[in-house]
Amino acid sequence: MPQQHKVVLVTGGSSGLGKAICEHLAAAGHTVYGTSRKALDQPSNYRFITMDLADEVSVQHAIHEVISTSGRIDVVVNNAGVGIQGATEDLLPEQATALFDTNVIGTHRVVRGVLPQMRRQGCGLIINITSLAANFGLPYRGFYSASKAALERYTETLSMEVKPFGIYALTLQPGEFNTNIGANRIRPAVIGDAYKAGYERAMELLGGSLHYSRDPVEVARLVERIMGTERPKTVYYAAHGKQRLAVFLKKLLPGRFFQRLMMKEYK
Repeated sequence: MPQQHKVVLVTGGSSGLGKAICEHLAAAGHTVYGTSRKALDQPSNYRFITMDLADEVSVQHAIHEVISTSGRIDVVVNNAGVGIQGATEDLLPEQATALFDTNVIGTHRVVRGVLPQMRRQGCGLIINITSLAANFGLPYRGFYSASKAALERYTETLSMEVKPFGIYALTLQPGEFNTNIGANRIRPAVIGDAYKAGYERAMELLGGSLHYSRDPVEVARLVERIMGTERPKTVYYAAHGKQRLAVFLKKLLPGRFFQRLMMKEYK
């Protein structure tokens, strides 16, 4: 989609990557709608609307509000999501279900809501924010990796299905950025004795890596660049150093050897 003034819907726009994307695109002159589950004070140069990804009616109402106000939706950035941590055995099935309902099915609700308008327009861009974690299982964040991997395969299929209508669907995989996602992760009610030591080491490492991670505006700039690309790629990466290297090694190395490297990284 060549770069010009666009109407952009960004889910999960109240903090972290979503907030950075909203602020950056609004400053660049785009009409931006950020979503949040709760009513928020309105920023000066873009607009917040309420949307609960787990509620079909809420999603449809928010999308209708954008279309009725601006007459179109050019770009959707599906950024909203939740994290989860804990040994897979310790996490309850209903916790995993809640995660998938937001990270995968919630995105699907938004996509279903915007596609009729994009088909009428004959164009559109859907950017689904996944994660580098989609490429491999992370110790004590297995369900998170699984939800992001599911979103990758979902988007891969979606891309082929909507291309005949002039619509592009793609994924953007961030590494670890300086956001508050860690504060809102789903956690096990009880940490089993069998996993406690390993879990605590992994969380200590994760907290340290997030502390030294990069500015979310890098992702916002990448989103802007994708919006200005006539024929965007199917997958974009926002990661550096060993995080980006890990994606390459995962494809290159034997599975057990890569797992040993991952276990060494997580101590």
